[in-house]
Amino acid sequence: MISLKDLEFLSSLARHRHFARAAEECGVSQPAFSMRIRKMEERLDAAIVKRGNRFQGFTPEGEAILRHARKIMKDVQILQEEFRSAKGDITGQLSIGVIPTAMAFAARIAGQLRLSHPGIRLRMQASTSLGIQQGLENGLFDAGITYEEGAAPDLMRVEPLYSETYMLLVRADQAPRRSAKATWAEAAALPLVLLEPGMQNRRFLDLHFSELGLHPTVVSETSEFSSAMVMAANGVAATIVPEVLVQALGGVPGTVALPLVSPQLNKQVSLVTAHQEPGLSTVAALRRTIITQ
Repeated sequence: MISLKDLEFLSSLARHRHFARAAEECGVSQPAFSMRIRKMEERLDAAIVKRGNRFQGFTPEGEAILRHARKIMKDVQILQEEFRSAKGDITGQLSIGVIPTAMAFAARIAGQLRLSHPGIRLRMQASTSLGIQQGLENGLFDAGITYEEGAAPDLMRVEPLYSETYMLLVRADQAPRRSAKATWAEAAALPLVLLEPGMQNRRFLDLHFSELGLHPTVVSETSEFSSAMVMAANGVAATIVPEVLVQALGGVPGTVALPLVSPQLNKQVSLVTAHQEPGLSTVAALRRTIITQ
């Protein structure tokens, strides 16, 4: 007979795709973790994982078991939350995947959620739009804050949050002007540090520059905005950041932030969750917090 603990181990392996990290999450040694998986295979008389020096994925039988495991584990989570909610408290862990450009927005929501529901343990993780979609599918995330273009409405509930616009952040003595606005052509004329090419935000910017017939000089690439903003402040290169991030920080000393126009680029950021009834009470609390902000 397969137990809930077996399914927890299997789900953890699917999330981490690494035996040692999955074993650490489950609080056991790697040999004990591997033995548990082998015992499951013996009881089912079928291979669950592909064997090798490292994790190489699941067999077709393993994928089938994993689909059931995810549903069962999510149902158990919902059951536990319903009982806790019946006592008047919403508690439990809420895992949210957030694209880097929305981290400032998510941090503000997290603070509000903490005030209204102190029993919720919030875990926020920066991820790509693809990573968020996969995380919702494999149970790593309960919700995601991502670009609407990176969501699949047939698989997920998609709720618009805000429209992302962009600003040129550049050291004051290198800026085309100290106030007002800047054009994309002016931005392209400066050395730039942008997010890495595999990230959705970078793809948006590359496509926008291309559509305008512009060829910016990208001198550095990074996986997050903090280093790009430090480089801008030090005069190494200018960068292009979401307006919501600049507003959250109240500006960066020594730089000017100019809204980019001609034309203005807008991208919809949304809350995405799995289609599920009944849903998690923690996700419902998050949704109410966002609506009332």
